[in-house]
Amino acid sequence: MALDSSGSAITNSGPVTAPIAKRVPSERVHHGDVFVDEYEWLRDKKDPEVIAYLEAENAYTDAQTEKLRPLREKLFDEIKARTQETDLSLPTRMGGYWYYSRTFEGKQYGVSCRCPILDKDDWNPPKLAAGVEIPGEEVLLDVNELAQGHEFFSLGASSLSDAGDLLAYSVDTEGDERYELRIKNLRTGELLPERIEGIAAGATWSLDGTHIFYQTVDDAWRADSVWRHRLGTDREADVRVFHEPDEAFSVGVGASHSKRYLVIGSGSKITSEEWILESDNPEGEFRVVLPRREGIEYGTEHAVIGGQDKLLILHNDVVDGVKAVNFVLAVAPLDDPADMTLLIPHRDDVRLEGIDAFSDKLVLSYRREALPRIAVWPLTSDGFGELKDIDFDLALFSAGLGGNPEWEQPMLRIGVSSFITPVQVFDYTHETGEMILRKEQVVLGDYTADDYVQQRDWAIAADGTRVPISLVQRKDAPAGPKSLLLYGYGSYEAAIDPGFSVARLSLLDRGMVFAVAHVRGGGELGRLWYEEGKTLTKKNTFTDFISVAQHLVDTGVTAPDRLAADGGSAGGLLMGAVANMAPELFTGILTNVPFVDPLTTVLDPSLPLTVTEWDEWGNPLADKQVYDYMKTYAPYENVEAKDYPAILATTGLNDTRVFYVEPAKWVAKLRAIKTGHSQLLLKTDMTSGHGGVSGRYEKWKEVAFEYAWLLDTVGLADA
Repeated sequence: MALDSSGSAITNSGPVTAPIAKRVPSERVHHGDVFVDEYEWLRDKKDPEVIAYLEAENAYTDAQTEKLRPLREKLFDEIKARTQETDLSLPTRMGGYWYYSRTFEGKQYGVSCRCPILDKDDWNPPKLAAGVEIPGEEVLLDVNELAQGHEFFSLGASSLSDAGDLLAYSVDTEGDERYELRIKNLRTGELLPERIEGIAAGATWSLDGTHIFYQTVDDAWRADSVWRHRLGTDREADVRVFHEPDEAFSVGVGASHSKRYLVIGSGSKITSEEWILESDNPEGEFRVVLPRREGIEYGTEHAVIGGQDKLLILHNDVVDGVKAVNFVLAVAPLDDPADMTLLIPHRDDVRLEGIDAFSDKLVLSYRREALPRIAVWPLTSDGFGELKDIDFDLALFSAGLGGNPEWEQPMLRIGVSSFITPVQVFDYTHETGEMILRKEQVVLGDYTADDYVQQRDWAIAADGTRVPISLVQRKDAPAGPKSLLLYGYGSYEAAIDPGFSVARLSLLDRGMVFAVAHVRGGGELGRLWYEEGKTLTKKNTFTDFISVAQHLVDTGVTAPDRLAADGGSAGGLLMGAVANMAPELFTGILTNVPFVDPLTTVLDPSLPLTVTEWDEWGNPLADKQVYDYMKTYAPYENVEAKDYPAILATTGLNDTRVFYVEPAKWVAKLRAIKTGHSQLLLKTDMTSGHGGVSGRYEKWKEVAFEYAWLLDTVGLADA
């Protein structure tokens, strides 16, 4: 596509110029500081002028990227050609059935199915093949049928009753994460008359299948209540069994793995509390496990140890005078949870993350050396056996429990992956240590892991902290600086772990290196790694990322003219900050649903989820120090008259977590203030929310669009 002298795309109907948003000054005044916001008017999505502006941005983005259409189509075809479109998942045993899902070529969504267990003593999953009839197969839910007539569709809950005769499922057709709950009778195939609308995604059954528990949200879209619904009654008769009045807390409901207890959890970012009830007594009263205390988090799991009911409690309370920041594991009597006995003490280099109980073993999920791991702990007649780590012969990997719904089962389902290892699913027998590979993600074509290499590197941050970097590339990549995509997130203690991507092969095979900057604010190196990248230390997240980028340039892995950055949501805040702080290091920045106007959002407690976010960012409404600190890094407020990298920002009109207005305002201000001729693009999906488009083919098209832009930006469009 040709460009005119101003850089506008020329189409058959003439040039499509970059939209220039009008300026409507409005003042935001806090702590004596006056900020003039000229683009806040874009917040009203019911205003036809706002919609027209977003559509103009979309038209401009379409015109500017039209030249990449052949590359987009090629990338889409590559993703499709590497994917086994008609496939079956590995069956999981539950009750009297094997449960699995199907995908079919040409269909956007999966189909959940089951078939009967022929031999109750056989735990080896049946070998199912596409195109081969499966005796006794039942289709539980065909999501393709549910999605018909909807531009967006997302399945929330899919919860079976213990008897396996009822399926509760919830659907979102707007992208705003508000669901309608339906219940299907699997014996007759009919839907029950219940339609419970406007709720959160989850659904939990009582043990006898007579009641179902669900959550609702308040005006700020915070899950604040748990309700009990008795099948066959009107919603008006539902009973609210728990309400959380503290706006910093959100609630959830579930069941113990033993299915003997219902569990309500209420938590903020730094404090938690749980309430339990026997699952066979759904109309009973929930009772608190341990009363909440500010700054103390805990989670529980029911276990039977030495023939006695116990609670396993993972917590970060003070132990022997020292705060257990990386958590410890304790055991307590079910009727006296405060009477805890320490099982696994605190370690500075190990972050305990979860505990799962089975009839004869416990499974510990933990993190060491910036990698997620699991260990199995057998239960004996008088207590505990030997805790055994499960090891994998990979330099970088992710490991975790797969589908293990049964309380009594001889094998454990474990999933393993890496940047170069397609997902592998094993059945592990802890008595023998045998690992049986049951299924491996199929990658069609000539893919072999031996053609690629993954490695760990370290950068030195501005304050001397060592920051881990994960890298993956083709082994035959030429020496010298290469095009590189650097991904980062760095918030909420979320860890970016090694994982395989079929789509990413299209970048690697064109000579691009993919790297992850494991910056502070994430959870890769334990709770302190997170603590050092939040509230009044948040800027460590940004400077760590910049240090990683500079390290990759200084060591000759890449160069600024071929280095692109990527991050979404809170990772979009990271992208906006580094664009302001070190634009010279990057040739392009890709960001999805970016949180680039954090101060405006976190100052407004009426907005969804704002109050719950104060533990993460601080409360700038009440604390001038927090306000002043956030103002120094908020991307939107720190846009300057300088040359920025090329930027592609994507968002969804119905996003309820990061409103579309944040990237819209950011791009408008950048376009008005920046110097130079870098490309600024905003792409708004007018039907989706925070998770982007729905349907696998639509997602592949979206990935192809972004990858084509990335390849063009780093000079590999013709590779």
